[in-house]
Amino acid sequence: MTKDEERIERLKAIANALPQKPGSYQYYDEEGTVIYVGKAKNLKNRVSSYFHKEVDRFKTKVLVSKIHNITYTVVNTEEDALLLENNLIKKYNPKYNILLKDGKTYPSICITKEYFPRIFSTRIINKKAGIYFGPYSHIGTMYTLLDLIKKLYKPRTCRYPITEKSVIDQKHSTCLEYHLLNCKAPCVGKQSYEEYMKNINQAKEILKGNTREVSRAIYSDMMKAAEELRFEDAEELKQKYQTLESFVAKSEVVNHTINNVDVFTITDDESAAFLNYMHVANGSINQSRTFEIKKKLGETKEEILALSILQIREQMGSKAKEIILEAMPETQQEGIEYTIPQRGDKRTLLELSQLNCKQYRFDRLKQAEKLNPEQRTTRILKELQTALKMEKMPYTIECFDNSNISGDDAVAACVVFKGAKPSKKDYRKYNIKTVVGADDYASMKEVVRRRYSRMIEEGTPLPDLIITDGGKGQMEVVRQVLHEELNITIPIAGLAKDNRHRTNELLFGFPPLTIGLKTSSEAFKMLTRLQDEVHRFAITFHRDKRSKHMLHSELDEIRGIGPKTKDILLKHFSTVKRIKEARKEEIEQIIGVKKAEILMEYFT
Repeated sequence: MTKDEERIERLKAIANALPQKPGSYQYYDEEGTVIYVGKAKNLKNRVSSYFHKEVDRFKTKVLVSKIHNITYTVVNTEEDALLLENNLIKKYNPKYNILLKDGKTYPSICITKEYFPRIFSTRIINKKAGIYFGPYSHIGTMYTLLDLIKKLYKPRTCRYPITEKSVIDQKHSTCLEYHLLNCKAPCVGKQSYEEYMKNINQAKEILKGNTREVSRAIYSDMMKAAEELRFEDAEELKQKYQTLESFVAKSEVVNHTINNVDVFTITDDESAAFLNYMHVANGSINQSRTFEIKKKLGETKEEILALSILQIREQMGSKAKEIILEAMPETQQEGIEYTIPQRGDKRTLLELSQLNCKQYRFDRLKQAEKLNPEQRTTRILKELQTALKMEKMPYTIECFDNSNISGDDAVAACVVFKGAKPSKKDYRKYNIKTVVGADDYASMKEVVRRRYSRMIEEGTPLPDLIITDGGKGQMEVVRQVLHEELNITIPIAGLAKDNRHRTNELLFGFPPLTIGLKTSSEAFKMLTRLQDEVHRFAITFHRDKRSKHMLHSELDEIRGIGPKTKDILLKHFSTVKRIKEARKEEIEQIIGVKKAEILMEYFT
């Protein structure tokens, strides 16, 4: 394999390990320079598409030939991926991206600092002129907000330089917007300054995302209007309430007051720590990177965080005066404000960083397991061995299940997992021979006796663990056969279901005890897959047997009428009932005189 082929295979492995979540991805050249920034609704699918053999676009091939590394940042929505892509393109100016000009950037909502503030959308940020919320990657969302604020509070839209003195001196007059009921004319004193500013402050709360109190107030007004039989007003308030309630889209950072801030989160395991760094400028994420730090002396998260903050800030060239994190580091730098947010936009930033940190750790583990599949298998089986306190790792696990309908066509199945994966060549089906009626315990005894007697006779290796699809009763009958009849010792566990028929408990030992294995653990999920597989295998076998039984026809009982004659008759008449009702002459024309006589003699 050439070096270029090795590079492509390594990049494919990275792409296949990416999460299936929205986010932004970055491509680096051999020197570590960002050469392309993209966004995706599904990171794994989008990045993997660059490395398909059928890609025939020349420009894409050129780009792929330059890629030597891939990084990514996970966000909550595709809209936020767009916003992040925009910010990173501006920052890195990648060679293969079309640079988005400032004039084409996403709009924000401005609340001016005038005596009677105005509220409007803009793409130009001037912090001296007002307070800004956004940017909004989804334009419809922004206009929904502006329309909502207009309906609720009716802020002025004129650009007159209104001052307290100009209002007192009556230098203004009412305009058309007042007569159209779109403005309450604060310029001529028809709306007080206090009431106007109260509305502006509530509008700020909506733009910050604090809609609960505003929504509650609108709902209260709506109910009051309904009680007073002002149905038109109530309907208008209802529309406002529903609009406010349905608004859920919000950027990761929603106002430009968050500027020049670093965000750090960390997660770890026994051998390594994973630390995510984000830098926020002017309310937008413009840097995001996750670092993997190998532990050498069993360092704690706090120790790693204290040292890494200094190194990463120096490496990334950050001069931020505020750092957002989950817990205070052991040592702190002078002149830096350390913040542990509990709510609001800064808390949203912290949670996004945590998401990226955990996702990176998961992806690294997933990537390592793809390169070494035995690593995952060993971890799962080791987890099960530890939980059950077994001397030997349960590499081979067998599970049994019965299937019948009121005792008819009773069958059983045995499914085998080796190395936590199905070994289908070892699956076995059993027709129940000695049990009459629906007796699951007796059926289980017969199958276990037949299977392990034969394995002992043939010298086949016995399993490391037996799982029963049931609770204590099933475990006991298996134990009786193994220990008392066959005189062999194989560990036995049982998977019990709750009243909703969902597996929720692992039993082990005699007397059986509940094992404290989390239902969300990989080992428990492997056992439930085993249980689902044996249930599927047994049900399929039972259905096949029942179908064959149902295909048996009364014609099969007639001597002298063979399978071919039976098929001809059923093809023509469809049912045995119609054959019985048919005239002799009609039957003779189909199967001949001699066979027709045999048939008619049988049915008369």
